[in-house]
Amino acid sequence: MLTRRLIACLDVKNGRVVKGTRFEQLRDIGDPCVMAVQYEREGADELTFLDISASREGRATLLDAVRETAEQLFVPLTVGGGIGSVDDVMLALRSGADKVSLNTAAVARPQLLTETADRFGAQCVVASIDAKRFGNRWLVYTHGGSQPTTLDAVEWAARCVRLGAGEILLTSIDRDGSRIGYDIELTRSIVHAVDVPVIASGGAGDPGSVVEAFVDGRADAALVAGILHDGASSIGGIKREMARAGLPVRVGVAA
Repeated sequence: MLTRRLIACLDVKNGRVVKGTRFEQLRDIGDPCVMAVQYEREGADELTFLDISASREGRATLLDAVRETAEQLFVPLTVGGGIGSVDDVMLALRSGADKVSLNTAAVARPQLLTETADRFGAQCVVASIDAKRFGNRWLVYTHGGSQPTTLDAVEWAARCVRLGAGEILLTSIDRDGSRIGYDIELTRSIVHAVDVPVIASGGAGDPGSVVEAFVDGRADAALVAGILHDGASSIGGIKREMARAGLPVRVGVAA
């Protein structure tokens, strides 16, 4: 079995890590570089750095912060927010990112996924999908979860993979910051629709809910944020629970 990845997420606004509920009521948490290095030391398998206001404000992502963070990390770093072209992708990768997360720009121009994969490889293309439930389906949102589209999230995920995405970052807007657990039905639906790794995001409340995302949701990786930032759980504690559940995990920290 492939090792299940635990990914620490840093949502950044105005150069600071923030956290909220359902993408609203944001509160300041700390410095992204300092927090990223700490989570790596604690054993995070990867870091995700999301400039959550870049697309909404129509500006590029904060590459200086990306560069400062990437210089001190040994684990893979994914960067998203405000990336709207192949040139933006190139700048993010040159700044030290290992992967780029595309959401708003990919919805506006799906061919960007193909262009990015063709130039840099599918392994660095993460299709980020922010989804909200409406009845028995989920719709895709863009611009940091502020603008609804008519896209069905499951259908869009499958299309993203056909266009070249090598991974899906799936966030449930309904569960974001709620700490009531991931949207297992949504996660499982996306996993069944694609043949690339799916990262579950939105709703982690404790180590048990992370295990549920893997066991019941069939996710390949889980994104955690608020429960780490507030000290409610730790990377080590979550991984120990994962190991007790029989999930293969990476032991130890980066060199």
